[in-house]
Amino acid sequence: MRSPYSPIQLALFLFAVGMLLALVQLGVLSIAFGKLGLSLGSTLLLLFASLFGSALNLPLLSIRTEMPPDAALPPPLRGLLRQAVNEYRGRTLIAVNVGGCLVPIGFSLYLLAHQPLPAWKVLVSVLGVAAVSYRMSRPIRGVGIGMPVFVAPICAALIALLLDPSRSAPLAYIGGTLGVLIGADLLHLPDIRRMGAPIASIGGAGTFDGIFITGIVAVLLA
Repeated sequence: MRSPYSPIQLALFLFAVGMLLALVQLGVLSIAFGKLGLSLGSTLLLLFASLFGSALNLPLLSIRTEMPPDAALPPPLRGLLRQAVNEYRGRTLIAVNVGGCLVPIGFSLYLLAHQPLPAWKVLVSVLGVAAVSYRMSRPIRGVGIGMPVFVAPICAALIALLLDPSRSAPLAYIGGTLGVLIGADLLHLPDIRRMGAPIASIGGAGTFDGIFITGIVAVLLA
């Protein structure tokens, strides 16, 4: 069966894998997840679960949406994915991305179970990042939700350092990842009908979307 992905997209995916391996070799991700109490083996497991889980979208429901304008997506970007796959037919499939949503949520629950974090601090952190993410994110017709990459992690790190400097790393990860999920994705669900995207995946592109980057950068800064 012919792959739905273009050669350019496959090349970008392989480049991403190479970059991840280089980062692990340099110790950047080891430092980040080490602050969360993970060993190198656990770090690699979480990392590749996020990476390969980003290719999996679990469908929830399909809704009727508006037809996007022809110029919604610049022609150079349209070539990254063959048009037969993303053909718009007046409906949008709402799905949950495994690598960009379920894996970060699962790891956040793990941290909550193993770190003595007061519930009110977690709530303030998540709501603070969610408010900033909602304010800074915008629906992009034909594509999805866009947001400046480093706004959420900086916000998560600052809130965590103010609330609990001794446990800022796990608090920054939880607040950052869950805050972006709520503020950038869930609170923008009503905008899906006007985006004209064939699929709206909660958790975005998975590994390299704002949620994953937010978690890593927030921990490094905290």
